[in-house]
Amino acid sequence: MFDIPRDRILQVKHIDVRLMDEPHPYELANLDAINANWAEEVARLPKLFDGEMILLAHATYRDGVVEGACHPIRFATFMHWRKNRAASHGHHVFANAVPVTSDGQLLAIRMGPDTANAGRVYFAAGSFERQDFVGGVADVDYNIHREVAEETGIDLATVKRDDSFYAYRSAAGLTLIRRYYLAEDAAASARRVQAFIDAEPEPEADRAVIIGGSEDVPDTAPAHMKPLVQWHFSSNVAATRES
Repeated sequence: MFDIPRDRILQVKHIDVRLMDEPHPYELANLDAINANWAEEVARLPKLFDGEMILLAHATYRDGVVEGACHPIRFATFMHWRKNRAASHGHHVFANAVPVTSDGQLLAIRMGPDTANAGRVYFAAGSFERQDFVGGVADVDYNIHREVAEETGIDLATVKRDDSFYAYRSAAGLTLIRRYYLAEDAAASARRVQAFIDAEPEPEADRAVIIGGSEDVPDTAPAHMKPLVQWHFSSNVAATRES
């Protein structure tokens, strides 16, 4: 069950998403098809790695609280699931830091050619992994900080941020959002991220991307990006920075 309103930005007071030990029902029910699809994916992109990730089984939103349960799955399972998500019982959950530069722009990245999302533009993020759960409960801040550091080199630990998370549920899944306010302007932030990318032996991203409004969201961005950008730049939201 996914009892969370669709296509709305919801303020979140608390997140209680728990990791279950047993396999995800989708993986158990589709093992042969998952393996066949994985063989095709690896033939296309040989550098893909069948590591572990996390897929939601159910989630609800009540009075500002997001509650849910998820299971560990293979990356191969995720690659098959995302082709069949409309008919499945799973849901993708991921967290987005939305980095806001000192001159009010947004900082995104474009994924590199050897990744499963080659050419896609989005805010640095990644699926939850087992290490993102403390005592069986998702530590969303840890996930955000880890993924942003891995993909951009930015350390968010001391960066000013919104007091609360927000949630956005779309056909792509459940996105947990928090804005971070960088000290540098867009040009300097992009240069810093690009220097990090260029210095990495096998970077996940290949370019820093600056977004100044919804018109800057490229067609290669996933569907959830434009609503997040529009939300940020709406007059009643972007005008106030939370401490």
